This record gives sequence, C-alpha cells and structure tokens, in this order.
Amino acid sequence: MSKLAIENVSRVFPPVRGGAPTRALEPTHLAVGDNDFVTILGPSGCGKSTLLRLVAGLDTPTTGRILLNARPVTGPGADRGMVFQSYTLFPWLTVAENIAFGLREKGVPAAKRKEVVATWLERIGLTGFASHYPKQLSGGMQQRTAIARALANDPAILLLDEPFGALDNQTRALMQELLLGIWEREAKTVLFVTHDIEEAIFLASRVVVMSARPGRIKADIPVDLPHPRHYTVKTSPEFSALKARLTEEIRVEAVLAAEGH
Repeated sequence: MSKLAIENVSRVFPPVRGGAPTRALEPTHLAVGDNDFVTILGPSGCGKSTLLRLVAGLDTPTTGRILLNARPVTGPGADRGMVFQSYTLFPWLTVAENIAFGLREKGVPAAKRKEVVATWLERIGLTGFASHYPKQLSGGMQQRTAIARALANDPAILLLDEPFGALDNQTRALMQELLLGIWEREAKTVLFVTHDIEEAIFLASRVVVMSARPGRIKADIPVDLPHPRHYTVKTSPEFSALKARLTEEIRVEAVLAAEGH
C-alpha cells in the first residue's frame, strides 16, 4: 500500500473572460511510498505546484482521486504539512509560537508543546531565537521555522513548493543539507516541487519529471546515491550522469513550453 496514491488526477481551470479552459494537468498517476523523498521537476507552468496543491487539499481535481493512507483527500488537513516558497509565518507570533501553532490547534497540552518546540528549535539551530519575531529573521531562518512548524505537527507527509527558491545560493545549499538531514533522521514521506535539477537530485530518492503544459509525468527516475548524503556527492560521476540525463529531459520540455506547445 502506497503512503500517497494519485489516481487519474487531472485539473482543468475554467475559461477566463470568454477564453478557452486551461488544461493545467493531464490525467496523472503517482504512487509515493512510506519514507520516500520524491522531487517533482519540470519547466515553469507545467503543473508541478497545481499537483502539490491538489495533494494538500487546497484545490480539487477535475478528475480522479488522491488517497493518503488509503483515505481520500477532500480538503486541507493536519496529516499534510505544507511549506511554500513565500515565508508564511504568522508575523505576530514568535519563532517558538509559530512552531507550536499546529500543536495548540490540536489541543496538545502546554508542557508537551514546550517539549516539542524545544526539540525542533534545536534541530533547526534556532534555540537562541525562540522569542524573535519573523521580521527579525533572515529568509533562511524563516524557512527553517516554517519547516519546523510543519514537522512539529507530525504530519503523514511533508509537502514543499519550491521552499528555497527565494534564497541566495549559499543559504539554499545549507537549507538543502538541513532538510535532508531531518529526513534521514525522521524518515518522513516528502513530496518536494522544484525547477532546480541539482536540488532535485541531491534531495531525492526519486525524481519525477513533468512535461510542459498540460503537465503529465514523463519520467520517474530513482536516485541511488548513498545515505547519509554529503554535499560533496554533487561532484561525483553518478551525480553528473543523473544531472546530464535530467538536463536533457527538462530542456526538451522547456523548448516545447517556449514554443507554446
């Protein structure tokens, strides 16, 4: 039994101002196993984020169904932790209060909340910033807090939509290592959308490549690089071979997208 099953899921957006409907996602099938880290890679506008929003329950499929732990997804839920590219922390709450938010909503007792928050503050390296507000943090710190907030709730699956896209290259690389380390320790199921080929390979146990719009899955490629995975793996021959293959896959789709196919 897959942790997440996407069965014949498509999304067609209705016409705007008399235009034609937009086929964002062709009927799509994808199975994600327990503890799998799947990155979804594709050109801009290929339906990556649409697919993630459907899994999150923030949108409804035109056809098909999505099952998480064999239960249909019918809307947002605490069993899915979502992290967006934009920093979506509550500005009026401190770092500690942001991390505790989902636990408070679920009615977790204060002592337990404090314990979980302390654990996650340590894991993301922000113990000294517990009482800071988001505006006092760098972008990388804000995303660390957002990831901790999602994981503190102990979701069945973590969904990330280009979460490091707004960060500078050095911070982005450090965030990749942080997230990978958390995954290696926590053994969570992760679905991660990106347009960055190196990021997709470094993080994933599988890379799913999507075609130009209307999006469909055109390749599902296992990443057999060893764990724990160190950043130096990016210079290995195996990594380079995967990067070359995926670069070609994405380039074909990017050309099609640019030509309006």
